[in-house]
Amino acid sequence: MLAEEDRGPTWLSDYGFTNFGDINADIAAMEEFAKKLQTDVESNYVPHLASVTDRMLTELPPPAATFPELVDFMHEQLRVQDATHINVYNFANGTNTFATAAQEISKEYAGSDAFAHARVGDVENAFHAAVTPTEGTPDAG
Repeated sequence: MLAEEDRGPTWLSDYGFTNFGDINADIAAMEEFAKKLQTDVESNYVPHLASVTDRMLTELPPPAATFPELVDFMHEQLRVQDATHINVYNFANGTNTFATAAQEISKEYAGSDAFAHARVGDVENAFHAAVTPTEGTPDAG
């Protein structure tokens, strides 16, 4: 039995969130959305990626050490620029990962009664498998 403070708000009590295995995933809709998103990224995002990357990699001249506020600003600007560059790069990869996971789930459940019974755990496992580096890939170390 869960302690009262671990139960969550009472207005959520009838939503069935205590057993996540009962939540069904609409695999077909997820795959369709992923394909559209992937197509949008490929046609509207990727063509601009190189120019954005080139601009973000442009090094600015170092500020004069006699102007500490400018030095601090430039350090912060570089930190934010690096974080933005990482996010720009990861957006396309994350979208591709999502689309790949949706396609794998759809393949596994397509044409069977199990299609209607795909669980959230199946979706989570597919995403986990899609983002876990495999041996021989650059991210695997």
